[in-house]
Amino acid sequence: MPEIAPPSAPRTRSGFLGRVHDWLPDRVDLRVRIAAWVSLILEVAIVGTGGAVRLTDSGLGCEWPLCTPDSLFPTAAQSYHSLIEFGNRGLSFFVGLAAIAVIVLVSRIRAERRDLWIMSWIIFAGVLVQAVVGGILVIFQLHPNMVAFHYLVSLVLVAVSAAFVVRMGQPRGARERAVPKGVAILVHITSFVLALTVIFGVLTTGAGPHSGDPAVTLRNGFDATILEHVHSWPAYALFALTLALLVIALANSLTAIRNAVILLLAIELVQIAVGLYQARNALPPLAVGVHMVLAAILVAACTSLGRRLKRPAPTPAAVGAEDAGTAGAASATARG
Repeated sequence: MPEIAPPSAPRTRSGFLGRVHDWLPDRVDLRVRIAAWVSLILEVAIVGTGGAVRLTDSGLGCEWPLCTPDSLFPTAAQSYHSLIEFGNRGLSFFVGLAAIAVIVLVSRIRAERRDLWIMSWIIFAGVLVQAVVGGILVIFQLHPNMVAFHYLVSLVLVAVSAAFVVRMGQPRGARERAVPKGVAILVHITSFVLALTVIFGVLTTGAGPHSGDPAVTLRNGFDATILEHVHSWPAYALFALTLALLVIALANSLTAIRNAVILLLAIELVQIAVGLYQARNALPPLAVGVHMVLAAILVAACTSLGRRLKRPAPTPAAVGAEDAGTAGAASATARG
């Protein structure tokens, strides 16, 4: 539902700053939408490039903060691992630029759309945190627990970016539940089970063979074989819960969440297939990388579902008009 632009405020600045202020969107327009989608896509993409760094044993391909003591960029004396690691760092720069662009574009409407303003800053702060954590990872030789934290923060940023994308398409103002309370509770339970699935998946990877560098042998100490089975339990529970949500949504014509549930279920089916393949084929790096990216997409889809549980609440004026219309119709019927 497109937003109606509020009346344009008179310019309070002159010159260049005044022109910039007038250029900034006074509502959620195409520029905001494009920037938000680019930010979300880049947040998912950097999960993939980060996975590539780890799965190609390129985690220590560069030093930090420079790639070598004397160069910001990889040198001819280094191997291809430095190119992969530097490529990931380069993409993080564009992730940060996209986050800044979103902040700038929603700055003029920050009073009316405080929700978007806060989420845009959370994303930017998360990007900064990730840059620091990435440096710490190199300094501490890819400690598995720090690697796990790095990945989980990435998924949080994907979730916030997805929430921004959904929320920007919804009008501001009070909201009410769009589905029955029991369905909303089931969606929240599904989200919790997804979080458990991701956490156990991260622990499983941290116990597995892909440390990020051949010289790094430290793992998190858990038995990877046991964790593979433990990881599968909430994964199958997640699939069952989503299937139940789909049946309920179709049976009760819950159009507010139907498409989001279908999308979530489709991603889960692909994710389960990839998970079974990698578990039965000694964890091939490409399959593990796809599994990581699909987890990020799954988080985005589940976030989108959660943000669709509410709809704009009717305004007092609309309620009054509806009541007046109902009363008028009743009066006409009585006279007739």
